[in-house]
Amino acid sequence: MEAFLVSTLVVAIGEIGDKTQLLALILAARFRRPGPIIAGIFFATLLNHALAGLLGGWIREAVGPQALRWGLGLSFLAIAAWALKPDKIDEEPVAMTSYGAFAVTFAAFFLAEIGDKTQLATVALAARFDSLVAVVAGTTAGMLIADVPAVFLADRASTRIPFKAIRYVAAALFAAMGVAALAGFSFG
Repeated sequence: MEAFLVSTLVVAIGEIGDKTQLLALILAARFRRPGPIIAGIFFATLLNHALAGLLGGWIREAVGPQALRWGLGLSFLAIAAWALKPDKIDEEPVAMTSYGAFAVTFAAFFLAEIGDKTQLATVALAARFDSLVAVVAGTTAGMLIADVPAVFLADRASTRIPFKAIRYVAAALFAAMGVAALAGFSFG
């Protein structure tokens, strides 16, 4: 249960203001079909984070405990620094196609998550906790907690959410996990 709750909290906070949340806002404004957009987000995140979780589990098995502790600690500290940098979508993320809201959302979210801080956090969490299902379920839930309101609020949400303050909270959370891992604190 701890792996699920930690994973959910870390990703939900880390996702606020992230490029995939901005992508959810854009897709919601463009398609105005929340059901297929939310389904696309869910399935893309589930697949992406399952693959990331498998990598994290492999790392946990392949690396010794001391190297894992240092790798996790430094990874969480790097993600904390990354969380301080605001994400922007520099170019048009998705061209209008005949594939529909679900397919466009699925493809866009899956690709946007590759190498994203929440995907890397999933790798680190899966390396830290010995429960792949709990980590992937938690990180997927965290993505939905952050992105589903963006789908429903579309234009209004981006002007009312204090993204800067939330980035600082996310950075502090990742930093605390990094320091705890370096100090040898066991969260699982």
